[in-house]
Amino acid sequence: MTDALATAGLHVGVLVAGSLVYLVLARRGFRVGWFAAALALYVVYDAFLTRFYGHVPHLIGENWNWTGKLMAICAMLIVASAPAFGWRKVGLTLRQNEGSWVAWAALAALTAVIFYFAYQAGEGRSDFETIAFQWTMPGIDEELFYRGVLLLALNEAFAGRLKVLGAPIGFGGLLTCILFGAIHALEWNNGAVEFDLATFAMTGGPAVILLWMRERTGSILASVIGHNVANGAFTLF
Repeated sequence: MTDALATAGLHVGVLVAGSLVYLVLARRGFRVGWFAAALALYVVYDAFLTRFYGHVPHLIGENWNWTGKLMAICAMLIVASAPAFGWRKVGLTLRQNEGSWVAWAALAALTAVIFYFAYQAGEGRSDFETIAFQWTMPGIDEELFYRGVLLLALNEAFAGRLKVLGAPIGFGGLLTCILFGAIHALEWNNGAVEFDLATFAMTGGPAVILLWMRERTGSILASVIGHNVANGAFTLF
């Protein structure tokens, strides 16, 4: 539990460090209330995801964290329903922005590439629980949080966005990608900080693509599908 709490502290530190960089570079357009909300959101999300750091037992499944994922999803759905957030504002909508076909075409192309590499690297089909988990939980849970409620809070915290291939991308969005890489690559383990640059690149990089899809379409639907394809394709071969 100590390591898990310290790891969460490191990830909060990533957000704080990002805000300091923004203040040095921009010196304006920073809304401290929304940033404090983003920090609180991460703390709450991490607590639910880790089943309150192991105090809640696994209630579903045998090998994967179904319980923590479902708890985190429920918690973030409650946040999304709050007036300050709103379902559509966090991307919980099937309605797509004008010109969203570009993002869907990109998703189709990336899906073909992912399946090709999954087939080439195939080491045998995974068990049913693994397939079911990887095709559902990572995309739903992580996109709802990182490209949903957290993205909204950080977009509100940091002013200004630029159009990138038709998608409005801001500092807050980029910070969600950095944090997404950090949660996979940065941890506190047995009294020491551990960081894996390769893992950071392999998760933070694709997060930029998922961010672009979400902002281009105005919905987390494409990013959820893309995320689950990336996780699930390699379980099938």
